[in-house]
Amino acid sequence: MQALNTANKEIIDSCLGLSSELAKLPVKHIWVDYDEDADVLYLSFRKPQRAKKTVERDDDILIRTDGDKIVGITILDASSR
Repeated sequence: MQALNTANKEIIDSCLGLSSELAKLPVKHIWVDYDEDADVLYLSFRKPQRAKKTVERDDDILIRTDGDKIVGITILDASSR
């Protein structure tokens, strides 16, 4: 097997650090998109998302819902959290 370069090792280590927390979420699928220019992280739990309501919290987090289910979360200034 080919040795991993430093960038690939960092990706793997970061994913491993997230794995136990992600496994605790009560969702089966997560789609992740990050806009580096705007520093916004988009998490979707359903594709297509089709949110009927968006709740804006005071901490720059947007919760997208469809009825009583969260279908997505938008995190502003994601890199500084």
